[in-house]
Amino acid sequence: MDKDLQARQEARELAKKAEQAQVVLAGFPQSKLDTIVAAVARDFAAAAPELAQLAVQETGFGNVEDKTVKNEFASKNVAGAIKNMKTVGILKKEPGYWEVGVPVGVIAAIVPSTNPTSTVCYKALIALKSGNSILFSPHPKAIACTLRAVQVVARAAEKAGAPAGSVGCLSIPSMDGCRELMNVPEVKLILATGGPGMVRAAYSSGKPAIGVGAGNGPAYIHRSADIRQALSCILRSKTFDYGTVCASEQSIIVEKEMEENVRRTASQMGFYFMNKEEAGRLAKLLFKPNGTLNPDIVGKSARVLAEKAGFPVPGSTQVLVAREQEAGPTRPYSMEKLCPVLAFFVMDSKEAVLSKAIEVLRHEGSGHTFAIHAKDEEVVEEFALQIPVSRFLVNTPAALGGIGKTTRLFPALTLGCGAVGGSSSSNNISPLDLINIRRVAWDADNPQVQVDEDLVEILTRKILERLG
Repeated sequence: MDKDLQARQEARELAKKAEQAQVVLAGFPQSKLDTIVAAVARDFAAAAPELAQLAVQETGFGNVEDKTVKNEFASKNVAGAIKNMKTVGILKKEPGYWEVGVPVGVIAAIVPSTNPTSTVCYKALIALKSGNSILFSPHPKAIACTLRAVQVVARAAEKAGAPAGSVGCLSIPSMDGCRELMNVPEVKLILATGGPGMVRAAYSSGKPAIGVGAGNGPAYIHRSADIRQALSCILRSKTFDYGTVCASEQSIIVEKEMEENVRRTASQMGFYFMNKEEAGRLAKLLFKPNGTLNPDIVGKSARVLAEKAGFPVPGSTQVLVAREQEAGPTRPYSMEKLCPVLAFFVMDSKEAVLSKAIEVLRHEGSGHTFAIHAKDEEVVEEFALQIPVSRFLVNTPAALGGIGKTTRLFPALTLGCGAVGGSSSSNNISPLDLINIRRVAWDADNPQVQVDEDLVEILTRKILERLG
């Protein structure tokens, strides 16, 4: 049997086991699901350094220190955020109206090569919290570390009482296997994090899907900002795991009067402003002739990128910056670059900055993330009402703020982009996105009719257990 046939068969077998397991999970009370989630988070956090090392070794993307932080974020932060969240059973009870949380069923989860282990923990936690089983499809360039991450999660979940098959993973790298997983009848929802081709495949499967769009967030440094603090945020964000977080800044936009001060301060902090020749050399490396991002530059340090492009940079260099004024398919610096490289736009006015930011996002990144550094709340409000994004971040590193580490956003590694970005959700995806709500409603015109609410609750639970 060839590899593709084996992969398809494996997908079908995993789906059957996951469906059987999900019937059991659907009958668990919230307390039991919470026990499973806590066990998974604890064991995954303990394995965070090992998994980070495996991910860097296999993919060549990012660095071990930051990938460890990502793994701890996906376990500790996510578990903390959902600890007291109610997801199954009676969610709300008001006179004449109840809401019941119902798991969606078996979830197929696509795992990206940029976050191959942290994504596993995050998605497993939000799925198990909401009474769902989950099956992972790893990226071919990250299959070993993803399998190891799933193994950690599955063992912890089963040890805490989850039925075997609640968490599974394809072990054969094959697009046929991934497509089969998305199309098997047992799978009820697809949670897609990855490249645009994979996300389109998820939405084309005929199944409900939650996908994400490209990130290409501009960062506006307004004249009211603390320039050094703003650049510190951008530096921290853009160097975190060498730029592999999709919410990280892709460009800096300033007004003309700010240019000299921003450039001088940035140069002192490790930003290297490339000349025209150097920027041209690097541009040839960023994207393939067909317009797709070159994987050889993803998650590499600024000094490695400069070396690949063939020009020297100071030893203190942490981010490479190219002057840009236009956005479009022939302007590589105006697009998403999953590495510590930024475009630098200089505009004549605040109004021109707003227009350019919208232009950049409409070219790529609509619905995703925008960052502004300003003390003037009026300009924050002005931009917030017009910038087409789901995450509008103020005075924070975009990579960490977008995923909810430095902000009050839900901690997540799947960031919806809303309808403007071609996504079914604009949320930082949480367990509440992985349930359906059953509404129990009394006749409003006959409030005198008395019903034994305890009996209704018992019957509702019995129906949930039977339907799964």
